Amino acid sequence: MLVPWAAHAVDLTGAGASTPYPVYVKWAANYHKHSGHRVNYQSMGSGGGQQQIVTGTVDFGATDDPMPVEWLDKHGLVQFPAVIAGIVPVVNIPGLDAGALMLTGDVLAKIYLGAITRWDDTEIAQLNPDVSLPDKDIVVVHRADGSGTTFVWTDYLSGQSKQWRRRVGTGKAVSWPVGQGGKGNEGVAAYVRQLSYSIGYVEYTYAVTNNLAWVALQNHDGHVIDPGIKAFAAAARDADWDTPGMGVGLTNQPGSDVWPIVTASFILVPRSPKRPERTQAVLEFFEWAYTQGQEAVVDLAYVPLPKQVVKRVRAQWEHVRLDRDGLEPKGS
Repeated sequence: MLVPWAAHAVDLTGAGASTPYPVYVKWAANYHKHSGHRVNYQSMGSGGGQQQIVTGTVDFGATDDPMPVEWLDKHGLVQFPAVIAGIVPVVNIPGLDAGALMLTGDVLAKIYLGAITRWDDTEIAQLNPDVSLPDKDIVVVHRADGSGTTFVWTDYLSGQSKQWRRRVGTGKAVSWPVGQGGKGNEGVAAYVRQLSYSIGYVEYTYAVTNNLAWVALQNHDGHVIDPGIKAFAAAARDADWDTPGMGVGLTNQPGSDVWPIVTASFILVPRSPKRPERTQAVLEFFEWAYTQGQEAVVDLAYVPLPKQVVKRVRAQWEHVRLDRDGLEPKGS
């Protein structure tokens, strides 16, 4: 087990992905009550989290864009998943409830390419014969910052549309053909809430807490599926968590019950930290989260990591050097 490094209270800092922000904040509040330690997490997008941990200005970074092992080795970092989340398209069409509209990945790609510009377009109408679609322009909303949510979203669209893959591709930040940008999941949710006839994409909890109407999707196996914890968990059940760096992609997984846009959210810590006591405190926080923070995960509509994945995470921690200045490494 990790040996607690300090009896006195400490402030830890983390930054990055906005997707897991609600659950990290809840964990931090509960952990403070448990330990007296504070964990301050800033939602700034996955790109910002990667940059902050590389420059050493935070104790841990967070990203929904899993980094390849070559990048991790270059920057001397260890990566491990913390929680699983679903990304959902959301719309603001007056009078339309959550789940009333169904779309396919190909149609979503055409909307975000600007090829479909009206809500009553024939392709949308054919998918929704029983829905009264408005004769209105579609207001497209996307992320303005470097975002792991955008990475997952564009990765999904790239797998659904050859034209999207050729013209735009996959990335944390892309050259958007149409639309306006909001910063963070918070910003996209706010824009969609304010703008009638808009469409955006957010982590599921942001849809629920902002009372946004999510869209049902056709999944890999051709089934129309609603988002939810079970559908997100189904995407992770057959994932290859032995992938180097644990950088598993979960988009468009097979299975009749699988939501097609799912991601693990990852934590980045230094492999040979200059302040090993702080990195050990970070690992203590996530150890507590895995063992005592899972009720909050479910309450906020995220998916806890399976127990066998947590075991693999602890194995990743073996690569973090905590033996400087008399600190003992994990597992000693």
